[in-house]
Amino acid sequence: MPWIVQGSELGDHILELGAGPGVATQELALRAPRVTSLEYDHPFAAKLAAQVNGSNTAVIRGDASTLPFADASFSSAIAILVLHHLRSGELQDRAFAEILRVLRPGGVFLAFEIQDSWLHRVGHVRSTFVPVVPASLFARLMAAGFSKVTVDIRSGGFRVRTLRSREP
Repeated sequence: MPWIVQGSELGDHILELGAGPGVATQELALRAPRVTSLEYDHPFAAKLAAQVNGSNTAVIRGDASTLPFADASFSSAIAILVLHHLRSGELQDRAFAEILRVLRPGGVFLAFEIQDSWLHRVGHVRSTFVPVVPASLFARLMAAGFSKVTVDIRSGGFRVRTLRSREP
């Protein structure tokens, strides 16, 4: 988590996309006054909601490609090991557009993803695995309306950082 958020101002309301069992949720709750965690899987969402009950975190069941939030609701958005679970590149691009829509001007979007490999394909044999090609992200995120796209690759994965422009 420290490397993923390093150098980024998360602001007062983080949108966590694909919270899963909540591995990163508690850490994010320490970094902002308010966290909204979105999870597609109902059992994961229900269990996480029970765990964070009474904290600064709300859990919503929903889909990253059709976010159930008003425009400009969040100061930042973060997706850790989520994008490859969307069923197509088109749904990933729709998620990028939705994330841009719900971010406030100047808001940051961070993502951490794994690269395509036979090991990751085997590990996802019973779940969706649509790898995100790091080299494609600059064009895809710029097309969605983001600015200042950076992709940093390390062994084990890569980090994406981009901003919603401050201009309307």
